[in-house]
Amino acid sequence: MTTLDQDYQLFVSNIRKKTGIDLNLYKEQQMKRRLNSLRIKRGFPNFLEYFKAIEKDGTLYLELLDRITINVSEFFRNRPRWKVLEDKILPQLLQTKKLKAWSAACSTGEEPYTLAMIIQQKYPMTHLDLLASDIDEGALKKAKEGIYHERSIQEVPKEYIHSYFTVKNGLFHISDKIKNKVKFKKHNLLADPFDKQYDLIICRNVMIYFTEEAKNHLYQKFSQALRPGGILFVGSTEQIFNPTQYQIEPVETFFYRKM
Repeated sequence: MTTLDQDYQLFVSNIRKKTGIDLNLYKEQQMKRRLNSLRIKRGFPNFLEYFKAIEKDGTLYLELLDRITINVSEFFRNRPRWKVLEDKILPQLLQTKKLKAWSAACSTGEEPYTLAMIIQQKYPMTHLDLLASDIDEGALKKAKEGIYHERSIQEVPKEYIHSYFTVKNGLFHISDKIKNKVKFKKHNLLADPFDKQYDLIICRNVMIYFTEEAKNHLYQKFSQALRPGGILFVGSTEQIFNPTQYQIEPVETFFYRKM
């Protein structure tokens, strides 16, 4: 192992101790390139010096977390898939007028708020128990504030914008009616336990950053967290091959049912 590799591996070890995030479970080349770029941008000669600075500077620490957790989101991302959820999946799940749902790795909140708006608009009599979680406290803070730039709402239907947003100084504030339907929580997908008996779990555009070993582990945990007949909704680049090994089966493209 070269000195540079040792420097990075020590950094990985220190980050795990400080945050509980195991960078070894992310694809190494992608993560290493991303963090190396950030280290150089901030002017540190090596990862050891960078970590020492992170220990002292909260701004550097939050910037690092943001870079690790890749917070990219928007409302109704890949809108045709949300239409499938709305028209085909939810009617099957809502026969009891109750929905226990989890938006895992929810970033800044667009995904759980999208689900909450659909339920409010199309299935208003439903009792919605909606948890949204992320490892990044900064992202969760933004999610709870519920204030978004115009680029985040490009795919939102006009009737939803009129009903569930207020525009102030060019920013879109989501209504309290929708905010109050979502419970936000800090959660490490790779380390923390999962709750059980979910009707719907949404985890999209996150798994692509993990190693195959980490993906296998997570798909097994997601399956165990679903009730029989419950649905896992994944991202448009995250088709699950051989899903039956996780006791799930495809029902629509990017939707999998617990067997």
